[in-house]
Amino acid sequence: MYINRGSGFLGNMPPVVKNLVILNAIMLLISMLTGDFMYEKFALFYFDSPLFKPYQLVTHMFMHGNFLHLFFNMYSLIIFGIVLEQVWGSQKFFIYYMVTGLGAAVLHSLVLFLEVSALENAYEAGNMMAANSIQILNMTPTVGASGAVFGVLLAYGMLFPNNVLQLIFPPIALKAKWFVMIFGAIELYLGLSNQASNIAHFAHLGGMLFGYLLIIYWKKKNRMYF
Repeated sequence: MYINRGSGFLGNMPPVVKNLVILNAIMLLISMLTGDFMYEKFALFYFDSPLFKPYQLVTHMFMHGNFLHLFFNMYSLIIFGIVLEQVWGSQKFFIYYMVTGLGAAVLHSLVLFLEVSALENAYEAGNMMAANSIQILNMTPTVGASGAVFGVLLAYGMLFPNNVLQLIFPPIALKAKWFVMIFGAIELYLGLSNQASNIAHFAHLGGMLFGYLLIIYWKKKNRMYF
């Protein structure tokens, strides 16, 4: 369990959540000051892109597109992540966070692979516009902690399924388990129906999927809380 020894807003946070918030904020500040450089180096690109580097599977989790993107991710991390870090301890929470973030990148990249493969088949069949679509996918960066944050949300729903969450919009109260299932269903629907979206819905689902698998593994091995 975490023992609070600090004071103030950051001092009240357990160490992993606090350092994640600080690191993500610093990365956004540097990105705003340096422009495209940070995104070209540290955002996640499709593995066949000339801009892809393996380390981007990790670094993209600490990059954000703008302040609102950062704010909503960090707000959710604080609300749900503090509870999980207090219950699990910092080491286990950090492992979980990184696994779900990497899982988000894996599923997102797999979906991109399927999209590119379909476009390559279309190009070979005579659709010249498909080549432009492939180029766009190759050069589109993916950034954000959302995959890991969705994993954190999933864990909260699994550990505290009957805790009631008060939503701001719509202004209703829901048990955590329903909140998680509804969000997961919405992400799946949007991912399947809105291919032109600039939101990586399958990355969100990847974070939830890998989080679910890791929690099930911990439960099976009786390692949930140590």
